[in-house]
Amino acid sequence: MEKTIHLSPYRAMTIGSTKFVLWLLLLATLCCASVGCLPYDANPQGAFAWGEKGLDDGRFYEPRAIAIDGDDLVYVVDKVGRIQVFDLRGKFIRGWRTPEIAAGKPVGLGISHDGLLMVADTHYFRVLFYTPDGKLIEDRTIGGVNGRGNGEFGFVTDVVQDSKGNYYVGEYCGFDRVQKFDSKGQYVNQFGSSGDEPGQFLRPQSFAVDQEDRLWIADSSNHRVQVFDLKTDPATFQFQWGEFGSEPGQLNRPFGIELDADNNVILTEYGNHRVSKFRPDGTFMGIFGSHGSAPGQFSEPWAISRDSEGAFVVTDRRNHRVQRFFFPKTTSEDQARLRKSTSERTVAALKETHDE
Repeated sequence: MEKTIHLSPYRAMTIGSTKFVLWLLLLATLCCASVGCLPYDANPQGAFAWGEKGLDDGRFYEPRAIAIDGDDLVYVVDKVGRIQVFDLRGKFIRGWRTPEIAAGKPVGLGISHDGLLMVADTHYFRVLFYTPDGKLIEDRTIGGVNGRGNGEFGFVTDVVQDSKGNYYVGEYCGFDRVQKFDSKGQYVNQFGSSGDEPGQFLRPQSFAVDQEDRLWIADSSNHRVQVFDLKTDPATFQFQWGEFGSEPGQLNRPFGIELDADNNVILTEYGNHRVSKFRPDGTFMGIFGSHGSAPGQFSEPWAISRDSEGAFVVTDRRNHRVQRFFFPKTTSEDQARLRKSTSERTVAALKETHDE
């Protein structure tokens, strides 16, 4: 004879809800273990996003590169060749287009020492210079000729300056090198080639220069970071770190690179849909974000820049928006303890519920 157990509606709801929530916790724990998510607040204090898909002012179509100038103006270029300027709260200020877009659009932006916007005009093999209000300064253009010769370019990825004002311009698609130009835009030398050995590149996508005149390169398709000493001429390889994967501390196509006030390295991972933080020696420190469209999530994050308040601003490509956030101050040791503690509590709670 089948035995029936009668419970009060409240008791039945409590047991059922508890089991359901606990199973969700277990599922979340297993998912985090498989995809490398960490127990960070998905939307920490100060984080917000702006923009949506569209061609009107303030909207984006697959935003790519980003740069922030000394006045905290945020410059964003998207896949239709528009450069838009915003304040730190996402208010649209002005915009313009690059001269030509039929062959392709820019993938890199930077700010020169004299406050000009530098545009890696990728498919036109050159670096353009604009005033903050959008005036093109044609006599400052570097390059413009497609080729492998000195001062000629393949597809340009990014441009930065060292403390002496020299320019360093990256290339990809079989070129995979960095060329140096003096402060007047004249060719000096180059380093790098295609490959996966130290000092070689497979799409050196973005650059950052620290106070010691070291060049940090997001070597995207090699899933690593490489560091070069710019005080030597030509620049010399110093060290590298990074390996392919989706686990915490591994990398999948790091596209954007930025340094914080302590010289820690912040990377946007195009392939892992997240932002990762490392100490300069490559020690993993933490992750912000996961794959999705909610606040604090990303879909193919491309570039990153840091503002004067210490916040990071990221182009969230497939979500057609920009996100600004302060990186959580959680160490890898804290994260490991949190993961272990969360897992142990979840298993214990499930066992207790099962025993009921």
